[in-house]
Amino acid sequence: MKRVLLILIALCATLPSFGWGQKGHDTVARIAEENLSEAVLCKVVDVLGGRSIVYYSNWMDNASHTHEYRYTKTWHYANVDEGYTYATMTKNKRGDVVTAINDLTARLKSGKLTPEEERVNLRFLVHLVGDIHAPMHAGRLSDLGGNKVFVKFFDEKMKLHELWDEHLIEAAHKWSYSEWCEQLNDYCSVERKAEIAKGTPEDWLDESHEIAKGIYLASPKGKNLSYYYVNYYAPIIEERLLAGGLRLARLLNEIYGK
Repeated sequence: MKRVLLILIALCATLPSFGWGQKGHDTVARIAEENLSEAVLCKVVDVLGGRSIVYYSNWMDNASHTHEYRYTKTWHYANVDEGYTYATMTKNKRGDVVTAINDLTARLKSGKLTPEEERVNLRFLVHLVGDIHAPMHAGRLSDLGGNKVFVKFFDEKMKLHELWDEHLIEAAHKWSYSEWCEQLNDYCSVERKAEIAKGTPEDWLDESHEIAKGIYLASPKGKNLSYYYVNYYAPIIEERLLAGGLRLARLLNEIYGK
């Protein structure tokens, strides 16, 4: 029994990290909900069988590990090595987050999906717009987006990718996802929201990659990161979560705002 437990622990430790973690994805989805038109919000809830997009914001992380949806594992990111951009980097033949968002948006706009296909595609889109705004999801292919870079965070050893997906958000603010939404969304002007919501998935990935380049420089292997690191990067995390929510809202308003 002890051996089985050790094997399970080892397997879990090798699983790739996806997205912002639950708190981040819930925050992106909640901000998006707050910026949907009433008609679109009703339509989205109907498509999701009476559930909110927050309810399904983390669904894809689990689904990608199932036999049915394992083909989506590479959709969570788009690795860009040093000296490259998304446009010049060799694309993953199994797909990436930019291609997936563009394809999902086109499918949902087509009106040709069955109710079940639409439901699944919408769940994917909700999650992936969050992922594309996570900087390490545009990290280097050579280290799998920071999954091979180990740092210390307040003396605890962890992967750089893991630090950015989960731990840094919790260190920045001890808020619930609804409090994150309130603090980021409620104090942002209509004009600024419209400006932030602009762009394409390619633009959003490039933004994340630029941030990732700075993260690598600030996070050398083995370095113990602490208060100064949280203080510096907390505003950047806030910006990325807000942008993810507003851009998801824009896509959904365009898809269902007929």
